[in-house]
Amino acid sequence: MTTSTSIIGWAHTRFGRLDAPDTTALMGEVIPEALAGAGVEPGDVDGIFVGVYNNGFSSQDFQAALVSVAQPQLATTPATRLENACATGTAAIHAACDFIESGRGRLALVVGAEKMTAVPTPRAGEILLSGCFRPEEAGVEAGFAGVFAGIAREYAARYGDPSDAMARIAAKNHANGVTNPYAQLRKDLGYEFCATVSEKNPIVAAPLRRTDCSLISDGAAALVLAAPDVAKAAARRVRFRARAHANDAFPLSRRDPIEFAGARRAWAAAVADAGIDPLDLDFIETHDCFTIAELIQYEAFGLAERGQGHRVLEEGTTAADGKLPVNRSGGLKAKGHPIGATGVSMHALAAMQLSGAAGEMQLPRADLGGVFNMGGAAVANYASILERW
Repeated sequence: MTTSTSIIGWAHTRFGRLDAPDTTALMGEVIPEALAGAGVEPGDVDGIFVGVYNNGFSSQDFQAALVSVAQPQLATTPATRLENACATGTAAIHAACDFIESGRGRLALVVGAEKMTAVPTPRAGEILLSGCFRPEEAGVEAGFAGVFAGIAREYAARYGDPSDAMARIAAKNHANGVTNPYAQLRKDLGYEFCATVSEKNPIVAAPLRRTDCSLISDGAAALVLAAPDVAKAAARRVRFRARAHANDAFPLSRRDPIEFAGARRAWAAAVADAGIDPLDLDFIETHDCFTIAELIQYEAFGLAERGQGHRVLEEGTTAADGKLPVNRSGGLKAKGHPIGATGVSMHALAAMQLSGAAGEMQLPRADLGGVFNMGGAAVANYASILERW
């Protein structure tokens, strides 16, 4: 849909294994900074939209109410919690846009957070399986990595082994993450390391190596969204030119698991509403929960024919200095993937690029950017086209 909402403020914690004990503390780190950056007071906020997945990471839920604990001045502001698996953060953003564009409010606060490392890693893996269709997929070996490993094997059976392309994606994103001060892993691992199975890069679920899998992370990000009349007076502003949300069948057994049809529909709708070609974009931040996901997204976005996503990498199109840089931030692969914070982070980093505030990550040209965030194995799919103004 065409849209009129703008981002006028943002904040972002570092992602990783953080000392903050819970989502309340993480929210408390980003809310004041986002409001201050937007030049607004807590009392100016008309609605709050919170993205936290939780599902067992903490016994404390009712996450929308925790905002008032983190920021007491917001205690009487209407607050709602959104959850849509790994797309939780963008679900909160799009709900806030709907709130503003319906005329119900002129200023909204969006905050996404997750504390994943307070539970043992096996427990975290069990919690993440709630993002798949348990009656059919919960028994897959290696949990959610196993689900995407199955997608990679199906891709290999149909189009040839994607392992080299996946290694190229991992190497690209880790190289990009070096210059992201918020990233969990700021190390250029190199193509050879990512392509080679070793003691330090073992198989997690064949054919996925450790470098093909995003990280378990803590973190938070926040945005302040504004109606046009409010945004005009803001010191910095990035406008939603278009946005779209498309779903697909939850069980993988009911669809082609490597088509990412919902991703294709969401992206095509956003691009069409924006009146652009994908290559008109200056960059894309996309959902590389596993490297096979980014590879298939190239095809879903129309950058390559089905089965030919590897050509995008071989031609250098998505490199930091390519025609269409993808995941200049390092993506989920290097930055980390605190579930509820991820979509908010992607939009915040895109806003930094478009406002010239991305520091060492800054691209030479950044006037128009795309963000794609998905929940589950391309079940809930959100696309946003953002522009500088």
